[in-house]
Amino acid sequence: MYTAHERERERERGFMRVFCLPRSTMAYNIVFVASFFLLRFNFSEAQMVPAMFVFGDSLVDVGNNNFLDLSVAKATLPYYGIDLPTKKPAGRFTNGMNAADFLAKKVGLPTSPPYLSLVNEFSKNKMSFLTGASFASGGARILDRTDPYAFQSVHLTQQVDYFSTVYEDLYIQLGSSGAERLLSKAIFAIVIGNNDILGYFRSSDLRNETTPRQYVDSMVLTLEAKLKYLYNRGARKFVITGIATLGCCPARRSETKNEECNEEMNYWSVKYNEGLVSMLHELKSDLKDLYYSYFDSYKVLLNFIQNPAAYGFVEVKAACCGLGTLDAEIFCLPIANYCSNRSDHVFFDRVHPTEATYRIFVDHIFDGSSQYTFPMNMRQLVAI
Repeated sequence: MYTAHERERERERGFMRVFCLPRSTMAYNIVFVASFFLLRFNFSEAQMVPAMFVFGDSLVDVGNNNFLDLSVAKATLPYYGIDLPTKKPAGRFTNGMNAADFLAKKVGLPTSPPYLSLVNEFSKNKMSFLTGASFASGGARILDRTDPYAFQSVHLTQQVDYFSTVYEDLYIQLGSSGAERLLSKAIFAIVIGNNDILGYFRSSDLRNETTPRQYVDSMVLTLEAKLKYLYNRGARKFVITGIATLGCCPARRSETKNEECNEEMNYWSVKYNEGLVSMLHELKSDLKDLYYSYFDSYKVLLNFIQNPAAYGFVEVKAACCGLGTLDAEIFCLPIANYCSNRSDHVFFDRVHPTEATYRIFVDHIFDGSSQYTFPMNMRQLVAI
């Protein structure tokens, strides 16, 4: 009897033998290869979905920004990645794995690779989109125009445009029915909006141009248009997170009296989340075969802050890595202080969570109760 690993090796050998057949059998080869890919979609028990496509910001970026020449928003220096097996930075803005890694692990997939790594001219795995791709980019926003900082990011509009190339490639590889089947079963994870809110409150120009209410409404409407675009290209299952308690991250606390949360920023984070939830409900009413799981990251992070011991945390205000007040005046650089008890901290740097925080977040996303994850959790979404 073969082990699971041996069975996988045999399937791979069978696939490679196709290319050793005479040229006269080329037409047969094409049919065989197509059938092979379709059979692979009857994925193993450990693999719960065929693919995962990730859109978002630095909370789920797994290295796209490393391929942006002009970007300074890169997790390429110590002490990012210090708790990964390699102990080296790997494009994740935390000490170890981030939400994208844990989400993939939950459904038995490898982490969706950075899209820009797959289309890079030096890539050894060009156009390998069959198990998904990540379009997430540190600093990304829903609204392209809200970029008060000087660094380069791939914003949501461009991320969705990149997906269009993946969509076309899948149709070429798998044919219409094969691509539609993969996309209908795949998970589309969307974690974005944080930088829009942060950018608004750091830009006097934006605040003079539009009210906070107009701004968050524009965020919701823009995201709705992108969801419809993805739906029209085969996406059916979405995991979407709200904005967390942004006003309570170390960077914002360090700017307030007594190191308290920035309540105005938190208020508009809540208002955006309310608009997002309402929009998703209406979208589901219009598109009957669209399914989603919404994660209330605001409520969960607030629980960490208000009752840290219940989740294994000790430090909820200060960053693990940084300098200055609350170690939050600079990002995690080689000159920064970094803590040895990283699993005790909610935040790794001035705005990003630790691996420990991400792990609990994803546990809630995948198996959480309706108090935090609705109208279903991710496990229930996958089963549809």
